[in-house]
Amino acid sequence: MSRVSRTFISILLASSTFSAAHAQTTQAEPTLDEAAPADENVIMVTGTRATGQQAADSASPIRLLGAEELGRVGQPNLNQALTQLVPSFSAQTQGTDMSNFSLSARLRGLNPNHTLVLVNGKRRHGSAILQVIAGPFQGSAAPSIDLIPPDAVQRIEVFQEGAAAVYGSDAIAGVVNIILKSNDQGGTAKVTGGQYYDSEGETLSVSGNLGFPIGDNGFLNLTLFHRRNGHTFQGDGQTSVRDIDGNLATNIPAAFVPIYDALDLKNINGGQAKSDLNIAFYNAGYDFGDFEFYSFGNVARREGEAYQGYRVPNRICTSSSDPTTCFADTGTTGMVPLQKVVQDQYSVTGGFRGDIGGWEWDLSSTYGSDGNDIFTIESANRSLFIDTGFTPTDFYNGSFSLTQWTNTLDIQHDVEIGLAEPLTIAFGAEYREETYGISPGDYGSRYKEGGQSFPGYSLTDAGDYSRDSKSAYLNFITNPVEGWVVDIAGRYEDYSDFGDTVIGKLTTRYDFTDEIAVRGTVSTGFRAPTMGESYYSATNVAPTSASVQLPPNSEAAALLGFSPLKPEKSKNYSAGVVLRPADRLVVSLDGYYITIKDRIAGTSAIRGLVNGVPQTNLINGIPAYDAVMAAIAARGTVIDNVPTVSVQTFTNGIDTRTWGLDFSARYPVDLAFGELDLSLNANYNETKVTENRLGEALFTAQAESYLETAQPKYKATLGVLFTKDAFSINLRQSYQGKSTILVFPAISGYGPYEGVVEATPLTDLEVGYEFTDWMKFSIGANNLFNKKPEIPELLPVAVASGTSPYVNGTTTINSRYGHGSYGSNGGYYYARLDFNF
Repeated sequence: MSRVSRTFISILLASSTFSAAHAQTTQAEPTLDEAAPADENVIMVTGTRATGQQAADSASPIRLLGAEELGRVGQPNLNQALTQLVPSFSAQTQGTDMSNFSLSARLRGLNPNHTLVLVNGKRRHGSAILQVIAGPFQGSAAPSIDLIPPDAVQRIEVFQEGAAAVYGSDAIAGVVNIILKSNDQGGTAKVTGGQYYDSEGETLSVSGNLGFPIGDNGFLNLTLFHRRNGHTFQGDGQTSVRDIDGNLATNIPAAFVPIYDALDLKNINGGQAKSDLNIAFYNAGYDFGDFEFYSFGNVARREGEAYQGYRVPNRICTSSSDPTTCFADTGTTGMVPLQKVVQDQYSVTGGFRGDIGGWEWDLSSTYGSDGNDIFTIESANRSLFIDTGFTPTDFYNGSFSLTQWTNTLDIQHDVEIGLAEPLTIAFGAEYREETYGISPGDYGSRYKEGGQSFPGYSLTDAGDYSRDSKSAYLNFITNPVEGWVVDIAGRYEDYSDFGDTVIGKLTTRYDFTDEIAVRGTVSTGFRAPTMGESYYSATNVAPTSASVQLPPNSEAAALLGFSPLKPEKSKNYSAGVVLRPADRLVVSLDGYYITIKDRIAGTSAIRGLVNGVPQTNLINGIPAYDAVMAAIAARGTVIDNVPTVSVQTFTNGIDTRTWGLDFSARYPVDLAFGELDLSLNANYNETKVTENRLGEALFTAQAESYLETAQPKYKATLGVLFTKDAFSINLRQSYQGKSTILVFPAISGYGPYEGVVEATPLTDLEVGYEFTDWMKFSIGANNLFNKKPEIPELLPVAVASGTSPYVNGTTTINSRYGHGSYGSNGGYYYARLDFNF
């Protein structure tokens, strides 16, 4: 079926669970979290198929974030809002190469792929960009929450519990369900401007939301959003030019010394990418009486540019000692190439639901697409210039595309069987198709090592792939006696590329009194490998090395002993208590324990040739050189004469264990001179690699540190909101533990070292005033006291000129660690105008 046909059908149908579909018309007040007394009447729609369940009675921990609370976060970005408001949620602050344009987030310390993202209860399609470079977010291809404008959101439900038996693949850590606004009149507009304390990363955001009636029983809610972010920069220069004391490098050819000496190395090391983002989002519905029609969707376009690192003046020359032989456009003064990404994304959902004789039904479909064109600009192909005397400066590197088409039928019925409450029976089925494609770059981007900083995708990297899955579920929910709820669910899924699986869950809650309740869940889950993890392929060629990323589902990977990816499987256990020790005070504490078997991880480089020496260690029973070269030949890849050759891939190589605690409390207080809203939320989380089947050579201690210690083990946030008539002060004080990764210096014989970002308090403050009923002005700061991660320590030995003196081997002078959970850009201040009409 064609893409156009699927899109047309998606306008008529929709994907989701039945109960979640009710979120489109639920007119609950924007609320904060389950600990708030005001939330007790909020109908939650995430994690259960029971209709009409109040958030305060949830049998699993769930955090509700209303539009007002989301609006008091300075940066107009849902990723930032969630990481500041939910301690167990950690957003990626910066990336490398293409990951700059697909920043992800983690829940409970797991991979972004382990959190399912829904919009109005419907599965959101993932990103076509796969994060390949090793780090805490390696392998991520999760949906980009950043492409959902905050002004379109009525509330967000963060379900902090494994829910794969309810929703299928991906919901191992939990579910983020974004509920769109559905008002049919009035609207809001917002203008936000801000920047970091060092005047970098300027941000301008303009957005508006409008509601319109459709006839007597329908609505259309429309949101338009624009955001522009400027570059940020890291460090104070490059060791390839000057040392940390400002002295010129001693290994510069004499003819180039005057050129090097005159270089201004300020603002050459990129941090945050520059980007322009435009989004249109709609939510609509119409009640025909016997049935309802609903639809929502969006279209988004993002254009971004990221600095890729400095290349010295004698890099693009036919003679590295003669300036007259250099490429005129960039060679004489050096260059900083830019990676440019143009992202086009859209989704559309539509469906019908109704009630026939007490049997509630929902027939639905969703189609989503994400496409990314990749460019390297302001660059040059060194080998092409040396070989021919000519090189372009701009290169088209290729593209990535991903589509997802999901169709579901959900049915629910309540049956009176003599218990305290009727038995809810829910069942249904789902069919989903996914495609993934890589297109090759132009000839200049593929010639030998390609453009400086990022080569184009080769003809053998390119390909189009698809798979489908079918699933069915059955769910029973009842109250055997007053105050006791039992929720049992089972699900069967069958994927065309790896087979089938069966999972289930048992959730229960018992309220002893109005003041105390206990709850717990036992469940199994799974995560299907993303299409990118299974089929991503790339060839990276530098003047002295070449590396091939092998798709694990390929003949080339099989020659090295790797098998096609299979699903990760999880077991989730949780238990908690909900307390109401005083009027208007609600406290919850939940513990969780998650094991993941056959977790997907990227291997380290498998080297066949090192500095011209064939490697003789055995791989799959044959010498490494023969195995690696045979795998590369099987891909149809031609490697030019380089001294070092390696391959790598993704594989189900490790098992992990994660455990932790979630704490939540909120206490609103009426004062004689105003209203005070106090909240305290905290998370403790610890992950351990329990089995490494790849061995230390392919999954190193450094790779383990990315999973185990790169995220702080604890984070607590105290919220204080004071309001008095038109005046408000909002304070968030957080404290998070240290984060650590293993780092390696650029010279042998030293390390590894621990790269530590110390435990840090962060303060967010916003002051607002409503000048009229329709206009409010706010000014504030995130990270008020400009906290930044540490600069790596220096090696305990002098190093040669041009070599990194830092323990982590970075060539950027005074660049801060980037694995901290709060980023390296420091404090951010902003001003905002809100309009209501």
